[in-house]
Amino acid sequence: MTLRVLVTGGAGYVGSHTCKSLAAAGALPIVYDNLSRGHEWAVKWGPFERGDITDADRLSEVIRTHRPDAVLHFAAYAYVGESVEDPAKYYWNNVVGTLTLLNVMRAEAVNRFVLSSTCSVYGTPEAPTIDESHRRAPINPYGKSKLMIEQCLEDYSRAYGLSAIGLRYFNASGADPDGEIGEAHDPETHLIPLVLAAAEGFQPDVTVFGADHETPDGTCIRDFVHVSDLADAHVAAIVRLETSHGFDAFNLGSGSGNSVKEVIAAAERISGRAISVRHGERREGDPARLVASNAKARAELGWRPNRSDIDTILVTARNWMKSGK
Repeated sequence: MTLRVLVTGGAGYVGSHTCKSLAAAGALPIVYDNLSRGHEWAVKWGPFERGDITDADRLSEVIRTHRPDAVLHFAAYAYVGESVEDPAKYYWNNVVGTLTLLNVMRAEAVNRFVLSSTCSVYGTPEAPTIDESHRRAPINPYGKSKLMIEQCLEDYSRAYGLSAIGLRYFNASGADPDGEIGEAHDPETHLIPLVLAAAEGFQPDVTVFGADHETPDGTCIRDFVHVSDLADAHVAAIVRLETSHGFDAFNLGSGSGNSVKEVIAAAERISGRAISVRHGERREGDPARLVASNAKARAELGWRPNRSDIDTILVTARNWMKSGK
């Protein structure tokens, strides 16, 4: 029997790539999205249902129609700066919306759940490499909203028998190697598409925030993980939930870092074009280094970030950008 998976936010960046991975594994993704930040053109591998996660009646209708075996939950606002300016928006959508979804799942007897979480739950790193035992102390409303959801999942698992996994992404990047889908944010805040846009002449330059961080070249180091590798991890998490119970969390990162200067240099090499750089001040709360330990995901999910070298990330992202899709 085909595994049926409700994918909230499945028209978005990571959600749409995960739908492709689900379909490749023989599952049927059912996308539920309000299209406030997703794109209907990214829904290619299963039915589309338009709706908001705060709408319990609509969620109930969709779940009763499609009878999913599990839920993958991507529907969230995810801009750190916006969350500081408008925290109410984040707590309402991310926390209240998720609770609405969980309560509808309880009523409809759906008890497998995978959360798109974030390394932002850790806050300022206290170690060069972050594992899942690191203190969770988020420093912005976005990270706090995700931590609240994780805590809800822990409690729901104990009280109601929910089987749940939280996947804490580091820097999602790249695009589908086949060129079918890719990153399309408005506004775009991620480093790699901004660097590539400067390389291709779509914008005049790229801003580097801070050149005096405590790193070898003075710029921030981040752990970039290919979006298709992230997608595969969600499939592995769904499989794990067939036999595991309670709540667990896993870091998803490449396990190594690249500085902003290294990313720019690699983009110049791959594109064959010089990139104009503008220097800005350090951003408040920007850690110098943010790199994952992915040992737990490797050991317990059997996950491997096979596409997460910086060249593959940049080449797939550049191909998507140049395709004009």
